Amino acid sequence: MRLDLRLIAEMIAPDARVLDIGCGDGALIDHLIRAKGADARGIEIDMAEATEAVAAGLPVIHGDADADLAFYPDGAFDYVVLSRTLQAVERPREVLRQMLRIGRYAIVSFPNFGHWHLRWRLLTTGRMPDNETWDRPWYETPNIHPCTIRDFFALCAKDGYVVERWLAVDDKGLSTPWKRSPWLANLFGEQGLFLLRRG
Repeated sequence: MRLDLRLIAEMIAPDARVLDIGCGDGALIDHLIRAKGADARGIEIDMAEATEAVAAGLPVIHGDADADLAFYPDGAFDYVVLSRTLQAVERPREVLRQMLRIGRYAIVSFPNFGHWHLRWRLLTTGRMPDNETWDRPWYETPNIHPCTIRDFFALCAKDGYVVERWLAVDDKGLSTPWKRSPWLANLFGEQGLFLLRRG
């Protein structure tokens, strides 16, 4: 399991009801069921990954966050997770709204496109930057709404979401030391990780 998923798992209380959007092969779901006794399930848009998760006995359905969250009832989950997927959905603001409608808390992680290394690559090469996590050229990337940690804070403030906890983490999922400074986290954090609730 990716280290950023372990950090997400640490934010989830035992025995919680959890929906993992963009769950991939279901690694987080499997961990939450085994280690935390969670009632965890997932949605995955990639049919091959959804099939792999189901074949492993995990409660995963093939679905699209942009279209399918509207079918879940209000308050159906304690936590709704969106890991490394926010930048790839068509309507990120609406997806966040739906997450906090169907869940008491939303946990969101995303690559920070404000990281100094990406800024430096764009400045020095004049071309869209990439890194180990996002290693596809711009014309093949699923990232249609890149954002920064500061962008995400601004969106939460605009839509009235309370940031209960946040972390800037490096690409290996290890916490970075700029917890008190969103400005420094935006410059040096490779990923943002947020626990949100409605205001």
